[in-house]
Amino acid sequence: MWPLAAMFGLVPLWWLTGFFYLGWPLLGALLFTMLATRGRVTPPPAMRIWLLFLAIVVASATRLQSPVSLLPFALRLSFYLTALVVAVYVYTVARERPDQAGVLVPLCAFWFGLVALGWLGVLVPRFELTTPVEALLPGGLAGVPFVNDMVHLGTAEFSARSLDPIYRPAAPYPYTNTYGSAYAMTLPCVVAYAMLRRRGPMRWALLVSLPLSLVPAFLTLNRAMFLSLGAGLAVLGARAVLRGNTRVAASIVAVLVVGGIVMLFIPITELIGTRVRSSDTTTDRLSLYAEVLRRVGDSPWLGYGAPLDVDTVSADAPIGTQGQLWLVLFSHGVPALLCFLAGLVAAALYCARATSAAGQWLAVVPVICLVQVPVYGMANQNLAVAFYAVAFAMALTERERPTRHRAAVLPA
Repeated sequence: MWPLAAMFGLVPLWWLTGFFYLGWPLLGALLFTMLATRGRVTPPPAMRIWLLFLAIVVASATRLQSPVSLLPFALRLSFYLTALVVAVYVYTVARERPDQAGVLVPLCAFWFGLVALGWLGVLVPRFELTTPVEALLPGGLAGVPFVNDMVHLGTAEFSARSLDPIYRPAAPYPYTNTYGSAYAMTLPCVVAYAMLRRRGPMRWALLVSLPLSLVPAFLTLNRAMFLSLGAGLAVLGARAVLRGNTRVAASIVAVLVVGGIVMLFIPITELIGTRVRSSDTTTDRLSLYAEVLRRVGDSPWLGYGAPLDVDTVSADAPIGTQGQLWLVLFSHGVPALLCFLAGLVAAALYCARATSAAGQWLAVVPVICLVQVPVYGMANQNLAVAFYAVAFAMALTERERPTRHRAAVLPA
């Protein structure tokens, strides 16, 4: 378990050093080395879909328009590969370890780091720091905005030109939307651990952290975060009602009650309305999406290899950003997008077979991802977080099958 603990449990350290983004693929390479040394490994279900997606992504490199685009392309590819390695590693560990709750400990440590750094963004939103990795990079490379965002340390995202800026927690990420995406994916994992482990200091620490986590999460003002969590809870609630699982239903009510209490002190609806009225982000996104749909017809099979900077849209961001769906469609083509979505759908359907309370909570993670893909990018650490949860849910679901079979056979 130590490689997973180092990767997910030491996120505050990786963030402080500037190693979080550029070093994440290296941590993935460590996991791959451990798997290769081990030898025989059983891949999780739906692996072929993701392998086909990766093959198309690699082939789309032939569409890159300049050698400069090769570096961000390689970084995005490394995040995809790392997520896949994490899935295989977690699936292998979860199938073999008798202590199922222990497999989720690194992800729970990631949650603690997310909450702590989120509160740092609330308390000291203007804090910035030049990291060791940023200092070691050549000046020309560190000055590139794409690279600088990954290695320069900041706690919150805000408009420095605004007289009354809105501070939105972002650390350990450079963008608050990425923080909100990670929060929505990790919350079900925390509840699942509490379902698996009925006692112990870790469980109580997680239960205490849940209401505390809502403050930085709410202050991100991420509409898609609320939407994806709402969709996940709705699916979870529907399954609980259909299966008569009162424990899951009670846990959903508890989460909603805690969220409602926090909303009494944070006027989240008013804050989101103020932000929407004072920004043009929705208009910018729509102009980017329309440009993607207009251009993808010229290169539908392999896309353009990477997002492109153009002057035909109102947004400052390149075409093919502002959402994983648009990134994959524009950069790698229609077949790659179909594989990406099919992989998430297959994971959602497979994990939906879970009968335990923990398994049902984990089964909504791919549902949350499907809601997020139109607006949130996932070519980052969050894809590995999602694959961690999905791989564990798959292994947990497999473990439940023999139990159900014995329950049906022994009475006869």
